This record gives sequence, C-alpha cells and structure tokens, in this order.
Amino acid sequence: SIQDKNALHLYSVNGKYLGSETLKEEVSDMCVTGEYIVMGSLQGFLSIRDLYSLSLSVSPLAMRLPIHCISVTKEYSHILVGLEDGKLIIVGVGKPAEV
Repeated sequence: SIQDKNALHLYSVNGKYLGSETLKEEVSDMCVTGEYIVMGSLQGFLSIRDLYSLSLSVSPLAMRLPIHCISVTKEYSHILVGLEDGKLIIVGVGKPAEV
C-alpha cells in the first residue's frame, strides 16, 4: 500500500516480474490454492482471482464486516472466512449442485 493505492504483484519463482493488478480494497489475508488466489479485505469483500492473470474469477462477495482470516479446506470444497465480530462464515465452492 503506497499512498492509499493497493496492488497485487505477480513474480515467477525465479524473480521475473509477470504482472500486477490494482486493488480497490486493502487486503487483510490471502490464500493461494491451486490456480486461484483467495483474498479477504478490510472493507469486507471476499475475492477469488486467477493466479496467472490476476483477474477476478467471480464477482467479489460482500461479507459486510472486515475479514480477518481466510482458509480453504483440503478438498477445495469450502472457504472459511473469519470476520471481525468473531463469526465464521463457510462459503461453498463450485456449482450449486456440487455445493
């Protein structure tokens, strides 16, 4: 975060710069799972981005409270979101029939 601007930068394992994406929210936690980056913000949004293009995979989900932590289950079936007020939100991943 530099002068109220937040960005996500992508580098290869060798340190080569691959790209970046400007963010509107302040990231509070993130988790890399498979080919996706799952991010939570202090503004209360849960975002899922493609690991290689950094573009949003789905529209951000509003949690209405700041997100403090994120975890993804071992089977990648659910996202666990810890909110500022102590609540744990469980978000199903996949198509409605799969969830």
